[in-house]
Amino acid sequence: MKLDRITFDPNTLGGKAAIRGIRISVSLVVNLAANGMTRQEILEAYPDLEDDDITQALKYAAWTSGDMVTEAA
Repeated sequence: MKLDRITFDPNTLGGKAAIRGIRISVSLVVNLAANGMTRQEILEAYPDLEDDDITQALKYAAWTSGDMVTEAA
C-alpha cells in the first residue's frame, strides 16, 4: 500500500501522523470525513490539502485499525 503522503516528524504536530509534513493531522481529516464533510468541503476548508491526501488519510486510518485496504484494479 502506498502511503507516501503520510509523514511523522517530532517537530510537526508532536510526531502525530500528518499530511505531507504540513500542520494538518491525519486524525483531523478522518474526523471531518467521519462527521459528514464531503471531500469537496474538506478541500475548501483546508486549501493546502489535495484529494489524494484525503484518500491516503482514510487508507492509513483503515490500516491502523487492523482492516485491510486493497487497491482497486
